[in-house]
Amino acid sequence: MKYFVTGASGWIGSAVTAELIARGHQVVGLARSEESAAKIRRAGAEVFRGSIDEPEALRAPAQASDGVIHLAFNHDFSAHLSAIETDRAVMAVLLDALVGSDRPFVFASGVLGKAAPGVVATEATVIDPATAGSPRILNGEFAFGYAEKRVRPIAAAFAPTVHGEGDHGFMASYVAMDRLTGAAGYVGDGSNTWPAVNIADAAALVALGVEKAPAGSVLHAVAEQGVAHRDIAEAIGRQTGLPVRAFVEGEVAEKAPQFAWLERFLGVSALASSTATQQLLGWSPTHPALLEDLDAGYYTR
Repeated sequence: MKYFVTGASGWIGSAVTAELIARGHQVVGLARSEESAAKIRRAGAEVFRGSIDEPEALRAPAQASDGVIHLAFNHDFSAHLSAIETDRAVMAVLLDALVGSDRPFVFASGVLGKAAPGVVATEATVIDPATAGSPRILNGEFAFGYAEKRVRPIAAAFAPTVHGEGDHGFMASYVAMDRLTGAAGYVGDGSNTWPAVNIADAAALVALGVEKAPAGSVLHAVAEQGVAHRDIAEAIGRQTGLPVRAFVEGEVAEKAPQFAWLERFLGVSALASSTATQQLLGWSPTHPALLEDLDAGYYTR
């Protein structure tokens, strides 16, 4: 099968591209820059030059594919609502290109904010728009509406920490923030938890999903239902030599203003299960856990 992948050069997208190719599929990856295009070619995939800022241009590669995996998103939190609007416009074009074909459309979502703190979010958890971690998660309802138009929409709901060697995303930003503030920090007593999944396990899940998940599936890319924030801070402290302590309110914004966007996540607590996903797809996370990857030094070399 030939799949069109947006975000193919990104942290998750590059792993998904490699996984699909290893499973015998062809990949056409969206590339905004020549640097991204070169990375996609090195992975053994074809390149389509374009951008999510020009959604209509993505119709042709989607129509020419056997399915679409949409992972690209503008993660500039200073313009988050605008990014969500762009994402909705991109999804509309990609989904329209698949109408009447029964082809799969896998799109990125998340588990953060699906349930109240202390409540384990499952694949069946109904999202309350008033408490959702981000309005982006509501774009999924739009995508699922296309099941009636003979498209196979599938949500890949990722843990907030998709970790592993080479990670330059969320957890790498967390470590960089700690270095600038001078502490491996946490909020309160550090008992709040974040679900986590290894990048290799997440990529395998997406590949299984595009191959065989039914229309309307919500897949949880979660290996650990919740890792305590203080345990994460202690692991970072072991690798960096930074003191492990609670952050003072406003400390991150003052000492590391470029990571002020991350400060609002530090006290968030979430739990999520992937039991139903594992049963549906026969998926089983087998790669190292978050604390193992932190202790391996991947984030402090």
